[in-house]
Amino acid sequence: MRILIAEDHDISRDILTIILSEFGACDVVVDGEEAVLAFETAWEDTAPYDLICMDIMMPNMNGQEALRRIRALENTLLVPASGRAKIIMVSALGDSDSIVEACYRGMANGYVVKPIQKEKLVREFRNLGLLEMGAIE
Repeated sequence: MRILIAEDHDISRDILTIILSEFGACDVVVDGEEAVLAFETAWEDTAPYDLICMDIMMPNMNGQEALRRIRALENTLLVPASGRAKIIMVSALGDSDSIVEACYRGMANGYVVKPIQKEKLVREFRNLGLLEMGAIE
């Protein structure tokens, strides 16, 4: 499984990298602009991401905007629903407005509220059917 981690906070980024590297190859970026660029580059290299874990509060471009742009790029590339990246928002923001914005308007596939815990992420993987793609237990 190919994974993109978009997180500006050092400790959260390290925790996500440690957890997710068990399940696939991880690339790491620190803001929304870099996430969109990495997503685009992966498609150009014919090695798209299977999973993107993205923070909401990041510099330059926040995670909500990056999410919308990634989904717009998938539309432009005519990516079928089955081939779209699974995107899990990982944020300290647990309010209903943030969750609705990400999951319904932005079309995120999941939402995990920090603090980051492996059990929470694995639950989201299971819900998204990612267990078959990697060695997730």
